[in-house]
Amino acid sequence: MGGGRSETSALSGAGEARGLTTTQNSQRPNACCFCWCCCCSCSCLTVRNEEERRKRRRRKRISQETKMEAKLETCPKPSVEEVQMWSQSFDKLMRNPAGRNVFREFLRTEYSEENMLFWLACEDLKQEINKSAIEEKARSIYEDYISILSPKEVSLDARVREVINRKMQDPTPHTFEDAQLQIYTLMHRDSYPRFLSSSIYKALVQGGSRTSSES
Repeated sequence: MGGGRSETSALSGAGEARGLTTTQNSQRPNACCFCWCCCCSCSCLTVRNEEERRKRRRRKRISQETKMEAKLETCPKPSVEEVQMWSQSFDKLMRNPAGRNVFREFLRTEYSEENMLFWLACEDLKQEINKSAIEEKARSIYEDYISILSPKEVSLDARVREVINRKMQDPTPHTFEDAQLQIYTLMHRDSYPRFLSSSIYKALVQGGSRTSSES
């Protein structure tokens, strides 16, 4: 009988010890859960920060594009000589601010205005000397005109895209030089002949001719 009571006491003590251990374990914070929560919080914070950076870049890019568009829209009215000179060569048209403005108006009617916007953005990038500004503008150009997700994506071949992707690892003012030349050539061969035959250009020529004869 004494042995039975001792065994019962031992079992009871062991049960109480297990119960105490279980209670302590349930009260102790789970290290894995704590780490997971921290990692999750850090990840969420990183995502929010990245979203804020993208929003700031987008606002800045929109502001830059708005300024560029306003500058073109305020170009003075071209003279008769300038308008006639545009038909001599595409280079003369593109070197003339008023010519670019009118040509861009024509491209808008053909839903290819992004070609001129890309070319102008590349020209702007070439004038930049600040390293951080170069990287920012190069990233904006890539997102706006090179990315296949952009509604303003320009038409480039695979070779040029590969060159751009390689150069974007360390952007310079000439990162998009090959692409700019390809788009320039496309506008020259494809859009420029139609521009000279367009009502937009003919109206300027005829308007200038009438003004000259009246004077």
